[in-house]
Amino acid sequence: MALDMEKLRKMTPPPGLPFKIQRLGHVVLMVSDLERSVTFYTQVLGFKVSDIYSEDLQPGGFAFLRCSTDHHTIALVGAGSGESKHLELHHIAFEVATLEEVFRLRARLRELGVPIIFEGRRRAGCQTSVELLDPDRHSIEIYWGLDQVGTDGYVRPSSEWKGVPSLEEAVANPVPGQDIRIEKR
Repeated sequence: MALDMEKLRKMTPPPGLPFKIQRLGHVVLMVSDLERSVTFYTQVLGFKVSDIYSEDLQPGGFAFLRCSTDHHTIALVGAGSGESKHLELHHIAFEVATLEEVFRLRARLRELGVPIIFEGRRRAGCQTSVELLDPDRHSIEIYWGLDQVGTDGYVRPSSEWKGVPSLEEAVANPVPGQDIRIEKR
């Protein structure tokens, strides 16, 4: 069955909806080895541990990690059956404040031997990012510069997306209106 692209683009919330989702709160992942995954998320990506459930509270244990003042951004349940097969969850994305941080993350991943599965700029949203796999092969994107949609509802047209397969190309070939200057240290 072919997708009806125009029908999908025109979908909007029903009028008078009595609530408004504000933001994604957190993601919970099943992992096969809780200690290994907590080590990865803290030592490689810089998350901080807020709380841990013992195995008597949650089979396999449960770790709550944060990257902001929220109690947890990601939680890990140590009862997973093994590596992710990417059948249901495609990826999780985390934002950094500057383009320089994306470059520094890439350097750290290379230094630690963490496989990078993509770097550069995808298409819709035009964010510059590095994508990697955690120890259970969950796909993670760390990005900067995601397009914002204003109150007028304007979304960048696909003719301006400029997908590129490296951070250097993203800087050399920016999308209109995106400030990709990197501060020299």
